[in-house]
Amino acid sequence: MSALFEPITLRSLTIPNRVWMAPMCQYSAADSGPDIGAPTDWHLQHLASRAVGGTGLVMTEATAVSSHGRISPGDLGLWTKRQQEAHARIARFVSEAGAVPAVQLAHAGRKAATSQPWRGDRPLTAAEGGWTPQGPSALAYDADFLVPHELSTAEIRGIVDEFAAAARRALAAGYRVAEVHGAHGYLIHNFLSPHSNHRTDAYGGSFDNRARLALEVVDAVRAVWPAELPVFFRASSTDWVAENADDPREGWGPDDTVRLAGRLAEHGVDLLDVSSGGNVPGVTVPVGPGYQVPMAARVRRETGLPVAAVGEITQPRQAEGVVADGEADAVLLGRELLRDPYWALHAARELGDAISWPRQYLRAARRPRAAAASVV
Repeated sequence: MSALFEPITLRSLTIPNRVWMAPMCQYSAADSGPDIGAPTDWHLQHLASRAVGGTGLVMTEATAVSSHGRISPGDLGLWTKRQQEAHARIARFVSEAGAVPAVQLAHAGRKAATSQPWRGDRPLTAAEGGWTPQGPSALAYDADFLVPHELSTAEIRGIVDEFAAAARRALAAGYRVAEVHGAHGYLIHNFLSPHSNHRTDAYGGSFDNRARLALEVVDAVRAVWPAELPVFFRASSTDWVAENADDPREGWGPDDTVRLAGRLAEHGVDLLDVSSGGNVPGVTVPVGPGYQVPMAARVRRETGLPVAAVGEITQPRQAEGVVADGEADAVLLGRELLRDPYWALHAARELGDAISWPRQYLRAARRPRAAAASVV
């Protein structure tokens, strides 16, 4: 068996292979009424089809812990019982298809209250149903974005409680992995990076202070999540801003990520999902095949914490090399799984591995025989 299709066990949970689905916003949840933030039939087919396609772990998109924590009006949420019930249908199907259902818990921070990408990906006005974003400091993400409300200490504690409450609902819905979203310029990343965090209290300034919210959220989630089930953390390994010793507010970098990973492990995180960027506009990102893999490999090498690599991983042998060479314990596929929901089944065939096909699809599991010659 290839390394890519070996099971992996984290705590007491065994994930059947190392091909995982990255969280990808669909902006298609109910956006008004009693079902606001609840997944729809679109989410069921989106997540279920990847489970049917052989993906070992299927993760929801960023799922807001409060209405203020949504990126857009169409984002998923887990702050109501109705949302929980809608999530349960998805978690149940993904489990029955043989994959592990996972949820990413998130708060959009200063990038909240924007429209869906196909509607301009811009800040919403009050007349359009917009709301005031929240952040560590009153610093807008970019010139066109709204200035966020600077959170008080009491409000920060309230958000920590919201993460815990959402984790309880996720567990009740049937999810087996909870991931805390600490990347891409959303709230926890806003606090981590000196670029967006200019506070002078216990949540700003030093590394320990800027990491305080991340660790408090992890502690709150870990406290309600079963000891036998894993908790992940998604981190942006760099803001893609050159480190500058003369300006401590320049940005978050790889050294910070390694340091944070060690702290997260001490607080019960079982795997770091290593991404990058999203907090500083206008930076140049050297996107290319596997461009974030070296960052994941460094975290794994220097801390011993299991990691997942993500970003421009598209080919089966490329993904196999990442795992087989010890650069990551798993790969998270995003756009490639949008292109091909059955990527894992196709990859297993290319790598010569046996993988369980859904019994309903067994007639297609073998390659068709060559057509017989025509008889004239």
